[in-house]
Amino acid sequence: MKEKKEFKIFKIIKEHVINNKKEYFIISLIFVIGIFSGVFFINNIQQEPKTEITNYLNQFIEKFKSLESINKIELLKNSIAQNLLLGISIWFFGTTVIGIPIVFGIILYRGFCLGYTISLCISIMGLGKGLSFILITLFLQNILFIPAILALAVSGIKLYKSIVKDKRKENIKLEILRHTVFSIIMLIILLVTSVIEIFISTNLLKALIKYF
Repeated sequence: MKEKKEFKIFKIIKEHVINNKKEYFIISLIFVIGIFSGVFFINNIQQEPKTEITNYLNQFIEKFKSLESINKIELLKNSIAQNLLLGISIWFFGTTVIGIPIVFGIILYRGFCLGYTISLCISIMGLGKGLSFILITLFLQNILFIPAILALAVSGIKLYKSIVKDKRKENIKLEILRHTVFSIIMLIILLVTSVIEIFISTNLLKALIKYF
């Protein structure tokens, strides 16, 4: 029974992606453009700011090595607050319809941050250590984080298209409700990524930090 339920969930997700493949393509493209923008920025940054960033990252690693214990509850609170703010922002601007360009901007910025971080780590640590550091600190939570924010953005686009197609008050209320329910599910997933980040990725980093 449980297996059938899980299969049904995956089937619903698959149908959702297929039914909104154009929207997912657009949002994914914007995200990828953001990633390449972040990589380009790091590769073309002047030496002085790059040296400052390098020093900051090295200090962070050394400080992390010397930590006896980590206040995970505080870190979890901060991560949850950041993810909630991000998720609610995408939901809100998607709901306002005219805020769709802002949703695009948020997705572009998140892609930029990811590309910036990946390029920076590889640039400073080298390919091997840089990729290892990224896999430990970013990979696990981003398996869920990236699809969740992309899905939130797609839901906003879908709402916009539905309202433009049918401007009846009843339809608008129904579509906003659907968008909100879907967004709540994605927010829950974002909260799960916070738990993964703090209790799994941080523990992995703590265990392996001596190699960096």
